Amino acid sequence: MNICTYSYEEYLHLVKSFHGHLAPGLIIGGFIVDLAMKNLPEGEFFDAICETPVCLPDAVQILTHCTIGNGWLSIVPFGRFAVTLYEKYTGKGVRVYLDTEKLNAWPEVRDWYLKKKKKSEQDPDLLLAQIKEAGHGLLGIQRVQVEPEKVRRKKMGPSGICPVCGEAYPSKDGDSCRNCQGETPYTDVVRLSEAKQKCAGC
Repeated sequence: MNICTYSYEEYLHLVKSFHGHLAPGLIIGGFIVDLAMKNLPEGEFFDAICETPVCLPDAVQILTHCTIGNGWLSIVPFGRFAVTLYEKYTGKGVRVYLDTEKLNAWPEVRDWYLKKKKKSEQDPDLLLAQIKEAGHGLLGIQRVQVEPEKVRRKKMGPSGICPVCGEAYPSKDGDSCRNCQGETPYTDVVRLSEAKQKCAGC
């Protein structure tokens, strides 16, 4: 059993090293990406769409050249467990999703995915065993036409220097950076002196 170019065991090792643990969603995500790759329309370049930020983006980044950083992976907040791979220029693609109509044959997967059991009530060994046995049998597949500009990351455009914090930011955000406009996730910021900064090799 292979997932893209990796054996199943090799893929599990990659999941552990990349994600930190054997997340069931990431293992299913491997089968999703594998099935999408096997049905990808002809074309030299493709981009990806994940319809959830949970687990699936990691499967795409492990198994393809599409990453959040290079802009070839877009995440849309639909909360659906699905990945679309599409030809970068034509938009022709394939969408693979976890098919709820097929879950009754795999009750532990169904109860995990639909949150019918608390985590403490789940049998993790049985869950992983059912995922492995089911493989592509959990999935549905569709041909789709994507409008790339609706999902592709917009270019940052010109930069300015924020008059409040002094850092560079996209000028289109206004007279100051979004952090200094109040959208900050930080409650406290303390600048370290150069003497206290620690770096590798110091």
